[in-house]
Amino acid sequence: MLTIDGSMGEGGGQVLRTSLGLSLVTGTPFVIERIRAGRSKPGLQRQHLTAVLAAAEVGDAAVEGAELGSQRIAFRPSRVRAGNYRFAIATAGSATLVLQTVLPALLAADGPSTVELQGGTHNPMAPPVDFLQHAFAPVLHRMGAGLQIELDRHGFYPAGGGRCRAVVAPAAWQPLELLARSAAPQVRAHIVGNGIPAHVADREARVLQAGLQLRRDEIRVQEVASAGPGNAVMVRIGFGSTAEFVTSLGDRGISAEAVAQRAVDEVRRLLATDVPVGEHLADQLLVPLALAGGGTFRTLEPTLHTKTNAEVIARFLPVAFDQSSGGDGTWTVTARRA
Repeated sequence: MLTIDGSMGEGGGQVLRTSLGLSLVTGTPFVIERIRAGRSKPGLQRQHLTAVLAAAEVGDAAVEGAELGSQRIAFRPSRVRAGNYRFAIATAGSATLVLQTVLPALLAADGPSTVELQGGTHNPMAPPVDFLQHAFAPVLHRMGAGLQIELDRHGFYPAGGGRCRAVVAPAAWQPLELLARSAAPQVRAHIVGNGIPAHVADREARVLQAGLQLRRDEIRVQEVASAGPGNAVMVRIGFGSTAEFVTSLGDRGISAEAVAQRAVDEVRRLLATDVPVGEHLADQLLVPLALAGGGTFRTLEPTLHTKTNAEVIARFLPVAFDQSSGGDGTWTVTARRA
């Protein structure tokens, strides 16, 4: 049985999620110890426990240690089943990270699946549903994999209560090559909120206009339904065949101007280069590239999160990731058979 050290690299939940997903794909049983040892609250929290139980349901797996706070689990998958699934997180834990856990297995299943998820849809340190819709799913389609996502209800921290639905079709994997942008960048912004004064979105929009040279009609402001108050500033940067999606979430004690400025700074950093893949999409592409048997893309300097993910993937699949600097702040990431 494979043993995974949950404290490796950035020591967060991604080590667990990637291990679960690739265990299902490969049929490899594993033990993971020191789960989330790098976090202030180590062990399984609600969303991580939901991810473990979701993986067990999809793969008819036997699990030991699946309880809140656990820092060790043993996971023995059986057979991945396509089907209609529903997973709910009782807190505002990220629904998209639960989907991320089971997605590789469902893409390898023998038929289409639907997954309904309830929980947080716009969370710190997690991709929002909009990112999966507008940045991740289109690249998966290009690689021969089917993913469609609908957002039914927003779920902001701390209330959660969001709902989304994913339709997954089995993949006929094709290697990916994304080394250059196919079009000049197109920038559009979307500000969403619930229970937030109207002047907050107006102030955020002014910062986006000034910082990104956007016209007012290139910024969409929307009041959305949600179980609790919340605010998100989201910017889509389209490069023709690819897009990156930057999100900055409002929080108590942080001004509207500061929320929007965080997004502006991140977008500017990406626009200062000519890469077709931003750091968020780069992080999500490693597993698909490994499953496709290879591929390459240019991006910004890989984060510790990305480097850790590459290390975990190599424990389950015969793949290696070469990460080379271009010397100008850009990097090329290549997946190859090991």
